[in-house]
Amino acid sequence: MRESSARETALRVLSACARQGAWSDGFLKRALREAGLDGRDAALATRLCFGVLQNRMLLDFYLSGLCAMRLEKLEEQVLECLRLGAYQLLYLDRVPDSAAVNESVKLARRYARNPRAAGLVNGVLRNLSRQKGHLPEPPGDAVRYSHPDWLAEAFAERLGREGALRLMEADNTQPPVCAQVNTCRFTSGQVRECLEAQGVEASPHPWLADCLLLNGTGNIERLDAFQKGMFYIQDPAARLSVLAAEPGAGMQVLDACAAPGGKSFAAGIAMGDRGNIFSCDIHPHKQKLIEAGARRLELSCIRAQTLDAKMGKEEYLHRFDLVIADVPCSGLGIIRKKPDIRYKDPAPLEHLPRVQSAILDNVARYVKPGGRLLYATCTLLERENEGVVNAFLDRCSDFTCEPFQLPEPIGAVPEGMLTLWPHIHGTDGFFMARLKRKDMLK
Repeated sequence: MRESSARETALRVLSACARQGAWSDGFLKRALREAGLDGRDAALATRLCFGVLQNRMLLDFYLSGLCAMRLEKLEEQVLECLRLGAYQLLYLDRVPDSAAVNESVKLARRYARNPRAAGLVNGVLRNLSRQKGHLPEPPGDAVRYSHPDWLAEAFAERLGREGALRLMEADNTQPPVCAQVNTCRFTSGQVRECLEAQGVEASPHPWLADCLLLNGTGNIERLDAFQKGMFYIQDPAARLSVLAAEPGAGMQVLDACAAPGGKSFAAGIAMGDRGNIFSCDIHPHKQKLIEAGARRLELSCIRAQTLDAKMGKEEYLHRFDLVIADVPCSGLGIIRKKPDIRYKDPAPLEHLPRVQSAILDNVARYVKPGGRLLYATCTLLERENEGVVNAFLDRCSDFTCEPFQLPEPIGAVPEGMLTLWPHIHGTDGFFMARLKRKDMLK
């Protein structure tokens, strides 16, 4: 019953992603809460959802060779049952083949409209079980790593074939859960002690101070350490971008695209909760999320507001020592955490540099003379990163790139721009550029 419940939840999430365009990570969290799964069930459901999405093109390649019908002609629930079964057969050694097949058949019988669907699922998966030791070679790297052709080609153009293969392989791994310690109130040792008392494994990040790698958390929000405001969850890449910006005690800071608030929290802690951080987002409900996080961490310097970063606000002109602009982007650096991003239609991404440039042009006006501006994205496309920054610098002669220093093994960044890569740095894919405004305005 336990594994069946986990598989049922996984099927529900995968179907929602396919039918409604739901984002896997957000819908999965909600589905796990609604299903009331324990830690083991939740872990299995998560592994199944992410595993199927990470390997969907490869799974479909194998299934298409065994199914008499074209996969796109199958009922959506039936196709997801096949993918779930195939993933278990090919990737989960601890799941017996018989269980992988039988549970997928049960799901098809329960959820498919076609009464013959269960028989199809049974036949295809039993065939796959018999043949899995000598399956055909995938037709190329894109299918092998389940990245659409356009994305595999973009990565290869940037990194070369070997670099692109390593990146796509990293995209199909499970990233660690990273807790950033609230050093305004606690030490890393205190946080580890509290977490381990609740059975959570917490080990120091290998090179980023006051960052803990967590394992066995279950529902993080139920942990005593979380409720006491001992930490917040944030990838090292995002925190490194704040370190690059160097917020200091007493500064006036604007976080222009702040939700869910991680960079504001990182800046507030780096400032010792001294100064003011205007933490803004265009959506009112996200303002409430930021406020709730600041209350939990007891960061009094954060003032959450609803603000469209593209629209000018006169009272903000030349007001801030530091402006952080982590702009909306294609998100291709966080495929490890949102594996379905890779399957989204690339056409709408073409307009993103215009949006990013509009935000950058606007919030740059809020930087006081001699102040700093941090431009950041969680994507790996040059046109959204270096392209936007270089075009901005061509338009705005009173800004220049400024060198910065990060912890080793990254170290000095003399160019003032840096891309972090999952397969190189073990972080999210992330871009940051530190810009300085001249001391005198034109």
